[in-house]
Amino acid sequence: MRLSVGVCEDDPAVRKVLRAALARDGHDVVVAHTGGEAIRILGPGTRLDVIVVDIGLPDADGRDVCQALKAAGQGAPVLFLTALGATHERLAGFGAGGDDYVAKPFEIKELLARITVLGRRGRQLTNRDETSGLVLDPAGHGLRGKDRAVLLSPTEFRMLAAIAACPGEVVRRRSVIAAAWPDGAIVSDNTVDALMRRVRAKMTEAGATAIIETVRGVGYRLIAHDDVHAP
Repeated sequence: MRLSVGVCEDDPAVRKVLRAALARDGHDVVVAHTGGEAIRILGPGTRLDVIVVDIGLPDADGRDVCQALKAAGQGAPVLFLTALGATHERLAGFGAGGDDYVAKPFEIKELLARITVLGRRGRQLTNRDETSGLVLDPAGHGLRGKDRAVLLSPTEFRMLAAIAACPGEVVRRRSVIAAAWPDGAIVSDNTVDALMRRVRAKMTEAGATAIIETVRGVGYRLIAHDDVHAP
């Protein structure tokens, strides 16, 4: 099965090995060196079956890159590469929307097999037409709406990105917390609520064309302004 694979890896040696191995298996490869470049060339305008992202990028956390790509509408499954193999690191990758996880150093044959499985699974899914309408910058932790760009804290960015990656769908509160605090911190409800208020205020400041709706007792949902029902 011929796949289109996006690779975001800053290490030249690893990048060279991945590109050569994927090409040798008959796959098409699109390569980005940094998180910012990944947003530009691996976004929804590029048809990809699988994306491989190194978590330790020079300009951004690969998990933030994954969330930003998904928020923009890129639906390809994501496989994370990392030198960190602790359980909480793996869970944080899944919390950020990753579909698989391989620790460095890795066996190239195993990695290729995992990419093939993800590619097959991704092609079975229906492409999502709806996107959040938000432009997220994982390197600068920024949000750009129709009016202006605003800065978010890393935690605010991850909260918003986790919700924006699934527009129109309810994202459970615990999933938002897992994405926002990837190191597994224990946070109070008051802290989560206060940060969500700040995220909403910054969305308004940026002129976002969507809002975050609270689904009581469950989580949050990103909806367009036009979908808000009057009381």
